[in-house]
Amino acid sequence: MPDCHPRDMPLSCPEPSQKFIRMNREMIRDRWREIRAAIEQDIMDGVLEPGAKLPTEPALAERYGAGRHTIRRAMAELAKDGYLSVEQGRGTFVQQRPMLEYTIGPRTRLRRNMNALGVSAAGELQGIDRVEASGRVAGQLGLAPGAPVFATRRLSLADGVPVSSGVIYHDALRFPDLPERRRAMDSLTAVYETYGITDYLRGSTRMHARNARAAEARALRQHPDMPVIVVVAVDTYPDGTPLSFSKVIWSAARVKFRITTEEEGP
Repeated sequence: MPDCHPRDMPLSCPEPSQKFIRMNREMIRDRWREIRAAIEQDIMDGVLEPGAKLPTEPALAERYGAGRHTIRRAMAELAKDGYLSVEQGRGTFVQQRPMLEYTIGPRTRLRRNMNALGVSAAGELQGIDRVEASGRVAGQLGLAPGAPVFATRRLSLADGVPVSSGVIYHDALRFPDLPERRRAMDSLTAVYETYGITDYLRGSTRMHARNARAAEARALRQHPDMPVIVVVAVDTYPDGTPLSFSKVIWSAARVKFRITTEEEGP
């Protein structure tokens, strides 16, 4: 009897049934799920450690006996879920995935949140520009439209992994030398203290989820299909006067939020 393997079927073999063809297609179509699960298990078991570089696409295709399209699909899904970081020109790496529970309350402080989780917080100052306040920024800060404000752009990292990127606005007349002080200090709370501001409160917080824009995905070093959480907030002096207005983009795969009304020490 001739060898009737579907990959190399002689003409003398009977035509395969539609059910067999459908089953074979389904097995091929779902093969990426098996490969994704295998790689994810290696990450969870520590076989692939955070920061480890994965083999090339052809090498993975040979290892798993699958086509490159199947490998590409499995890798894309792992990157979308935050397990892998695909860096153009460098390769694909196991992502360090700190799922942070970031607390938003009457007093919201980045470093306090990170320290409570045993996470090392760091930031990269990406620029400070003196600009004219838009209608929205002016309204949130209690200023006239067009008033001078400083827009500070910053990337925040947890254990070296980007978790947020955003901009915060301050009244340039109230803080005339803010750029110099901000560049000299890594903590905004410490900068406030040099101006005699020893306490401040979260006045309002609004958030929503959406797909990441290309520039945001690059800044957060995440897959373009991974969602982000947009947090728009106003911090105030204890008497309710606006102090700052911010819009921060958080990686939804790395951060979850806890909202509380409980008081915490300054």
